[in-house]
Amino acid sequence: MTGATNGGPVGQVVRRAGDGFEQRYGGPPAGVWAAPGRVNLIGEHTDYNDGFVLPFALPHRTVVAASTAADDSWTVWSEQSGEQIVISAADVARPGAVDGWGGYVAGVIWALREAGFAVPAARLAIASDVPLGAGLSSSAALEAAVLTALVDLGGIGTDRLPVDQRPVLAQRAENGYVGVPSGIMDQSASIRCRAGHALFLDCRSLQVEQIPFDLATAGLAILVVDSQAPHRHVSGEYAARRATCEQAAAVLGVPALRDVPVDALPAALNRLPDDTMRRRVRHIVTENQRVLDTVALLHTGRVREIGPLLTASHASMRDDFEITVPEVDVAVGAALGAGAYGARMTGGGFGGCVLALVDADAAGQVAAAVDKAYADNGFTAPVCFTALPCAGAERIH
Repeated sequence: MTGATNGGPVGQVVRRAGDGFEQRYGGPPAGVWAAPGRVNLIGEHTDYNDGFVLPFALPHRTVVAASTAADDSWTVWSEQSGEQIVISAADVARPGAVDGWGGYVAGVIWALREAGFAVPAARLAIASDVPLGAGLSSSAALEAAVLTALVDLGGIGTDRLPVDQRPVLAQRAENGYVGVPSGIMDQSASIRCRAGHALFLDCRSLQVEQIPFDLATAGLAILVVDSQAPHRHVSGEYAARRATCEQAAAVLGVPALRDVPVDALPAALNRLPDDTMRRRVRHIVTENQRVLDTVALLHTGRVREIGPLLTASHASMRDDFEITVPEVDVAVGAALGAGAYGARMTGGGFGGCVLALVDADAAGQVAAAVDKAYADNGFTAPVCFTALPCAGAERIH
């Protein structure tokens, strides 16, 4: 497959984290924890509108090797950046005091402490094969892995902090400490996904349902195309769309756009003051319905039939929410032209990844078509891999 990677076995990343810990701290860690990146099958920007999403976990993992420490600080080494930082209690107490990747670690400690949990001082070594800036939720994987490690190291059992409550804390770390206004989908997927399933999440109630997503039995695969056009969630574009959605909900007199049913959409659009707001609302309302329709099809094993819903989602993101870029539009078009059943951008937008539903034995052919289309347009070559739904955050050993 042109430009393909399978992300590497998780064992390789586990070894790198463990070896990094020993080299940095002079002994073995007390344990090793891992959390996955994710692909959102469908349901984009619906999460912060109290809507519905359907992600699944990737085989790509962020791994944390860790032990408790005697002082009142957290020493953290990152393989990817090559940096080692020390986070003090004073840093944790001041949201935003630690920036860059370290802010996500500090944010998890802050969120746990704000929730009333004692967080032990610790030494951590972090390794990952979740691509950065590709829309595969590398930040949530980091948050989930660190959270799972610190909860275990601190003896905070599931009786005190059930798994279904952990995504809220991870999200709070990102919103309240780092300052990124993300929804709860990414953290929920990284923590709560199961192998062989997609996670149907109601972002208002936080109720989840594990939806069977057996691609192999159907002879299918999800081809993920890293567009090599990195996105930036902290940019003003993400926040601007969230603000517009919130303003529209206020105009319509509903708690969130999730409360606008698809059959009431025409009347709702007529009440909005400008075309930009109308297009943003149309995307959210129709996207929520596409998630529900996808879940219904998967419940009955009609996996191929979700393809047109994926493609319609992409058109909505491109035309109504205006969050795609030429690289992802070209990838979607090339995949569909090469026989994909459906294709769409996944993630927050302005770059990132595309997913395509393909026959398993045609994945290489579709990837080659995308690669050729990129070359024809003068784009940096994409990176393609196939993905099966994997498990969420867990202790490895």
